[in-house]
Amino acid sequence: MLINGYEIKPRANLVGANLKGANLKGAYLEGAYLEGANLEGADLKGANLVGANLVGANLRGAYLMGAYLRGANLKGADLKGANLEGANLWGANLVGANLEGANLEGANLEGANLWGANLVGANLEGANLEGANLEGANLWGANLVGANLEGANLKDTILEKKEETQDDKDLKIKELEEELKKYKDTLKALIDT
Repeated sequence: MLINGYEIKPRANLVGANLKGANLKGAYLEGAYLEGANLEGADLKGANLVGANLVGANLRGAYLMGAYLRGANLKGADLKGANLEGANLWGANLVGANLEGANLEGANLEGANLWGANLVGANLEGANLEGANLEGANLWGANLVGANLEGANLKDTILEKKEETQDDKDLKIKELEEELKKYKDTLKALIDT
């Protein structure tokens, strides 16, 4: 199957491919190389992406309902607002991925690596996160109703918004004032020469 001039098949080399808004329903892309690909708004409902490499891919707003992503590498992928309802992400690598506002209702994330992932406002209702690594992940405002977190690594996980203290704010102001003084001094020196 050809889409936007790209052959859609298992282990396909789609590095950097532009598949924005493409209809990839049920596509068989097992082991495909989609590193840096643009899949923004693509329909991947029921697609097989087992073992696919999606490092740094743009999946913003993509529709991945029921997609099979077991063991997929989604390191640093942008999945902001993506619909992953019921998707199988067992053992997937989602290190540093942006899943802000994503729908992961009922998704299987068992054993997934979500170290440092952004899950702000994500819907994880009924999701299976058993044994998942959520170290340093930001889950502020996420819906975790009925989620299975048995054996999950929650070290340094952010569950609520951290407010800046007045000391932090004062320090930032002082640093900005020092930077401004440096720029003024540099500008003055340039004008004087």
